[in-house]
Amino acid sequence: MASTAYTTDLRGFDEFSARELYDLLRMRVDVFVVEQSCPYPELDGKDVDALHLRLMESGKLLASARILKPHEPQDLSKIGRVVVSPAHRGRRLGDALMSEAISACERLYPEKAIALSAQAHLRRFYESFGFVVASEEYLEDGIPHIDMVRQPAVQPAGILS
Repeated sequence: MASTAYTTDLRGFDEFSARELYDLLRMRVDVFVVEQSCPYPELDGKDVDALHLRLMESGKLLASARILKPHEPQDLSKIGRVVVSPAHRGRRLGDALMSEAISACERLYPEKAIALSAQAHLRRFYESFGFVVASEEYLEDGIPHIDMVRQPAVQPAGILS
């Protein structure tokens, strides 16, 4: 299990200081663009309306994920931009981050399934959190991905089991 020395922080885009936002975006670019040698538009316009979950330790950013809220009744909540700082890997922070992100989605959108677009090599990791494959494998920015969905813990009213 991950070290419990971290704290969690869930905020909207406008609640970050310039330094906090810089640190968050730099970590994502360092991993998704530089480390993975994948030039793509990391700043996709979705951050402004998203919630951002961070794992912090003594003021240092350990990991983060982005939560996109459902805008229409048929929409799912979505977890994305799941990233652990290279300097803090090996501490099972990915497990902690996903547990926290799922808990936040269930708390904020209890009757909504949770979707994510996973790098295909991480399929088993996400399956361990109850996600199931919902698409064929496809290339996104040159990296194999699959869509995955986790059903809500609370079923919508009017649904019989």
